[in-house]
Amino acid sequence: MKLTLGFSPCPNDTFIFDALVNNKIDTDGIEFDVVLEDVQTLNNWAIADRLDLSKISYGVLPLVLDNYIVLNSGGALGKGVGPLLITKKENVGNIEQGTRNLEQGTIDAALIAIPGKNTTAHMLFSLAYPYAKNKVFKVFNEIEDFVLESPSPGGEGFGMRLGVIIHENRFTYHLKGLHKIVDLGEYWERTTGLPIPLGGIVAKRSLDKKLVQKVDTLIKKSVEYAYANNHIHLADYVKQHSQEMSEDVMRQHIDLYVNNYSIALSDDGKNAVMKLLEVYGKINGVEVKKEGIFVEV
Repeated sequence: MKLTLGFSPCPNDTFIFDALVNNKIDTDGIEFDVVLEDVQTLNNWAIADRLDLSKISYGVLPLVLDNYIVLNSGGALGKGVGPLLITKKENVGNIEQGTRNLEQGTIDAALIAIPGKNTTAHMLFSLAYPYAKNKVFKVFNEIEDFVLESPSPGGEGFGMRLGVIIHENRFTYHLKGLHKIVDLGEYWERTTGLPIPLGGIVAKRSLDKKLVQKVDTLIKKSVEYAYANNHIHLADYVKQHSQEMSEDVMRQHIDLYVNNYSIALSDDGKNAVMKLLEVYGKINGVEVKKEGIFVEV
């Protein structure tokens, strides 16, 4: 049995899936045809029902629930790991969420780069800044350069560029002279009291139920293997896909995005996903599926 599996080349995903896809654990005859792509590409492929198993942003989950079910293992939820809203201008200060207030202009007049339309980052930004309408959607690693092209100083209206950054960029943006306005994850946590549902692993509903449960268990074993064997040296699989990062940054990335929720969602994690679905429904004025979202364990 061979299944297509998609995840990103980011350290958290390669850390999680290394043992599974590189025969470090017994997969009980299941083989994986692996594709590594950025999260927006994987989101689009999930909408197109392309892969058997895939990492997705939880922000796209409402659009794929008819065809996919959420696994308990392999995802990314946590605290203090949310997207950051950044700017080129110093001393902008903390923009009050839900308002139009911003020095040198208004948040709804600024041009904001978002890492993909159907992403958790976009949803969290929209929750915090409902008036911001002038958005451009870019691959996450293009956003810092977009913000750096903003006219100086500050500017108003479309002269002001802001960006929402994710992944390893939250550790390095300041090295480019960029400045944080607000942590959108902190806003989510204050508002909901729940961990931030960033990304999850989904499986096609058309797959045999027992097969999906077995894969879910294998991913859990893969995460546990990674924790047991990467405390001294990171696996080569992680390093080869993150060559532009230092090992310290790789470990920071893993420490933030891989945790107990990656082993198993738990009730707390499932409640966070359900809350995000509720937010999506309110923002878009639609009814969202509420039953049969998670694989049975």
